Amino acid sequence: MSLTTLEKIGLVCLTILGFKIVRSILQFVYCHVVAPSLKLFINLKQQGQWAVITGCTDGLGKAFAEELASQGIDVVLISRTKSKLDTLAAEIGEKYKVNTKVVEADFTEGNSVFSNIEKQLFGLDIGVLVNNVGLSYPHPEHFLNLPNREKVYSDIIQVNINTTLAMCQIVMPSMVENRRGVVINVSSTAGHIPSPLLSIYAASKIFVSKFSTDLATEYKKYGITVQCLTPGYVATKMSKIRKASWMAPTPKTYVKKALKTVGIEGLTTGYFPHSLLVNAIQTMSSLSPSFAEWIVMRTMMSIRARAVKKAAS
Repeated sequence: MSLTTLEKIGLVCLTILGFKIVRSILQFVYCHVVAPSLKLFINLKQQGQWAVITGCTDGLGKAFAEELASQGIDVVLISRTKSKLDTLAAEIGEKYKVNTKVVEADFTEGNSVFSNIEKQLFGLDIGVLVNNVGLSYPHPEHFLNLPNREKVYSDIIQVNINTTLAMCQIVMPSMVENRRGVVINVSSTAGHIPSPLLSIYAASKIFVSKFSTDLATEYKKYGITVQCLTPGYVATKMSKIRKASWMAPTPKTYVKKALKTVGIEGLTTGYFPHSLLVNAIQTMSSLSPSFAEWIVMRTMMSIRARAVKKAAS
């Protein structure tokens, strides 16, 4: 029996959809299983003597510093609390037998901090830059209702956007000259899924993602790898998650997995369960945007309610 024109069109559409699904599955398996198992990721120690990490005294930044030091890379630690920096530097130097350098910088102060950072980094053979420092809301809240919103929003833009731009401008010229280097910009899944009640934070993170992907294209010919990580929840002070789980790993677990994607994926969550979550939400959004937004909004309202109740008590 011959097919009608409409049936032929339907068959073609199903074939294309099936091809896309199979391709996505194969790409997913390659990036998260095959390539890391074959150690196709970049050897970061070969990029240069030093790694620079911002926002490194807690959470992901600290885990990045420790993991890079464990690979025999000297580390420059940049954060705002000198006492914490000194403590971390001493711990890393003693445990991993690498050189350390600390730079005190409060990135909310604006562009004035960058001249000192540039001075402190001058002459170092920097092979890795991790733009990790970030700032979010105290808790999910409606755009106009966040307490002290003018300062909070200004600080988010300064820390999440301007700092990333400035650090790349400071560190990348020597990478271009040496024709090698890795830049890891830490974004967030919030920039890639519906994120009501975190609108400014999410918008700042999608900037980081877009900037990173285009920067990667621009500087690939100079031997520089620019990766953007978009982690979901990790058990850190910023996320306010105390107990780690499969979906919200410890910073150490996340960073170990994420560094094995450098050179394999340019834009990635860096962690298999987070990729599953993002894919699920994006699929839901494509099928029913309003339903996906409703689910996320309910979740955010619940988190907000708990935070407000805790603050009141």
